[in-house]
Amino acid sequence: MIVVTGATGNVGRSLVQALTTAGEQVTAVSRRPSEASAPEGVLHRQADLAEPERLKPVLDGADALFLLVSADGENLNPQGILDAVKAGGVRRVVLLSSLGVGTRPESLSHAHLREFEHAVQQAGPDWTVLRPGGFASNAFAWAETVRSQRTVAAPFADIGLPVIDPADIAEVAAAALRDGSHAGRTYELTGPAPVSPREQAHAIEDALGSSVRFVELSRAEARAQMVQFMPEPVVDGTLTILGEPTAAEQRVSPDVERILGRGPRTFAEWAVRNIAAFR
Repeated sequence: MIVVTGATGNVGRSLVQALTTAGEQVTAVSRRPSEASAPEGVLHRQADLAEPERLKPVLDGADALFLLVSADGENLNPQGILDAVKAGGVRRVVLLSSLGVGTRPESLSHAHLREFEHAVQQAGPDWTVLRPGGFASNAFAWAETVRSQRTVAAPFADIGLPVIDPADIAEVAAAALRDGSHAGRTYELTGPAPVSPREQAHAIEDALGSSVRFVELSRAEARAQMVQFMPEPVVDGTLTILGEPTAAEQRVSPDVERILGRGPRTFAEWAVRNIAAFR
């Protein structure tokens, strides 16, 4: 059995589907009751990583765990969670981390993920760490203004990063959860090419078949919006990566193609597949 935490999120939903399609027995875990219908045969369990002592019943009988840590994960206890994982008899752990752990080793915004990486690596030999760059699905933040005003507003209009489709992250995670040859490895996951916010808006416009206006925000304007739903250190770290990316953050990684045997999906492909959210 494979346990998937964060099962109702952008990566988790796709991962549950990929695993069940491959014939795996899956337990989908989320902090809140799931309103979405799970694929046939998938057991949904409600659990919170902030209460690791309550994880053991969820993990009993599991062979592998997909561990997703939310943006507010600095409030979690990595060692307590990994102790529960070991107590549950789980052999394989795949951690969803972030590219910034490697590219910004001193960044406060990624400190909790560094702690989780260390805890997972110390827990046993059968671990895999996934470090994706920015998610294509972050563009969902523009959905309401595209629907109501046909407008996208974002900072750093022409600075490109190789954002990745969460479905590609899910497929890589599924491979790592099912195949022990990925144990002890850290993978960097990116899309096929850097794409700027303005170019993302054009891709949404093309998929929509309707004109979309782009408005460039200042860093201060973007920060004021983002702190309403993200911790301040995460906001500041994110804006630094978006506005002042390093060469390593703009580099296209070969890892998706190495693992899946195909190149990563483009942002334009993501936009076409998800355009209903913007109509």
